[in-house]
Amino acid sequence: MTALPQGFSAHVAAIGIKDDTDDFLVLAAERTCSAAAVFTRSRFVGPSVTLSRAHVADHQLRAVVVVSKNANVATGEQGASDAAELAAGVATAIGCPTDDVLVASTGVIGRPYPMPRIRHHLATLASVSTPFAITEAEPAAAAIMTTDTVAKVASTTCATLDGGVAKIVGIAKGVGMIEPDMATLLAFFLTDAAVDASELDACFRRVIDRTLNAVSIDTDTSTSDTAAMLASGLAGPVALDPFEEALAEVALSLTLQIARDGEGATTLIEVRVDGARDDDQARRVAKVIVNSPLVKTAVHGADPNWGRVAMAIGKCADDTDIDQERVTIRFGADEVYPHLLADESLAKLSSYLEGDDVLIHVSLGIASGRFTAYGCDLTDGYVRINADYTT
Repeated sequence: MTALPQGFSAHVAAIGIKDDTDDFLVLAAERTCSAAAVFTRSRFVGPSVTLSRAHVADHQLRAVVVVSKNANVATGEQGASDAAELAAGVATAIGCPTDDVLVASTGVIGRPYPMPRIRHHLATLASVSTPFAITEAEPAAAAIMTTDTVAKVASTTCATLDGGVAKIVGIAKGVGMIEPDMATLLAFFLTDAAVDASELDACFRRVIDRTLNAVSIDTDTSTSDTAAMLASGLAGPVALDPFEEALAEVALSLTLQIARDGEGATTLIEVRVDGARDDDQARRVAKVIVNSPLVKTAVHGADPNWGRVAMAIGKCADDTDIDQERVTIRFGADEVYPHLLADESLAKLSSYLEGDDVLIHVSLGIASGRFTAYGCDLTDGYVRINADYTT
């Protein structure tokens, strides 16, 4: 089990939103924390996102509450009122201002919260002397799952300036409706490092941009994507660069776990693009490859059809400096274009594509821009899961 950093504890419960599994989580801090968060840019956001944007605007939080299996999206004024009541109930339970509580939701769109169940549980929470008894990350990660098959947890440490050790722990959920746009999924990071709020915000955004914001399962952006970080400061101050490296390690681990657990997925796909005009161009090319249904199905079928990668690159029509004469495509370490492999060599690549991890490496031959995207294959399992999601 992974212990939470100093100053944090959790409460999980099954309040009956969908089934008898845990579906309610509160991550609570002993004191007000420096905080940072990023959210979906969807134009159909839920009240939890709208409310939480306002609550984290001062870069301070005391708690995060997550309702799993109900997104509370497209629920109008009632949905907004319910989200505010949820935040207020948690604030009462831990004794903090309401605007120090971040609210996150995930699940079916268009259904209001089951407020009688939530009110009853909040009343119970407020009446229990020690409701926040959980000090490990795994139960918290399991409580926010929807169609995830495994709980996603990652942790590491970094040195403090006084020679001690600070801990960083992250949890996440996400297997479908994943094409982040300045945020991702549901992901929460806790640390006992002391980091200035403005520095934490900038660091967090940089890390999310190159990790969780680089994963795509199906090109669909959720209406509720939220990623947040709280720093209790109890371990003492840290140097920012090593701290950012440690945070990136945790975030990348969660990114890979999410990509591996994509709905119906059997293969992790890593698309590495270098030699681009700049990092933004590399991102576009990497995303268009990892999002291609034809590339995804080729990987699933262990078909070394590099032509599908070339096709995907060609879809970047506005990037007129991409010249096919300068492009190199590799599957793993094997170059497949422009030095075409013989049929027998292509056949050997099929065994590589049958592995759990597949690297597609594209060099554009323009400049030094680079970006890596992460995704998974497309299987009939994905279709079955999403064809029956609400029924």
